[in-house]
Amino acid sequence: MPVSSPSPPRLQSPFIHRPINATPSSPRLLSARNLRSPSTTSYPRIKSEVDTNTVIAISVGVASVALGIGIPVFYETQIDNAAKRENTQPCFPCNGTGAQKCRLCVGSGNVTVELGGGEKEVSSCINCDGVGSLTCTTCQGSGVQPRYLDRREFKDDD
Repeated sequence: MPVSSPSPPRLQSPFIHRPINATPSSPRLLSARNLRSPSTTSYPRIKSEVDTNTVIAISVGVASVALGIGIPVFYETQIDNAAKRENTQPCFPCNGTGAQKCRLCVGSGNVTVELGGGEKEVSSCINCDGVGSLTCTTCQGSGVQPRYLDRREFKDDD
């Protein structure tokens, strides 16, 4: 009685449409014509199953990359456009005058001190040197509201 050889193992995968044989079931003669012709060679089809979680994950990833690139580009273009425009907005604290009223003498230039017994002493304000006003610290006396980054002093504390 002839002894039959065991069948070759078959590989199974959820992504492959038909199982692949580990060894060819029948030996074929490989000719040069068969190697060149794709119609004689049979390839397994790969199935791809995409669920909604995968689509959402890919969408979030693409959106994150787009935002990560888009936001800095947007700010750079806004900064460049602002640099091209002339800044003519009047300063808020000094209303475009470049000077603020002294807070110690309330703009009079003199400070009155009550000594007691009804006596008063009037002296020149030491904060504004008797002028009654100080240079605006926001616009540095220019009267023009500085842009946001112009208002900041970047100091190297090293």
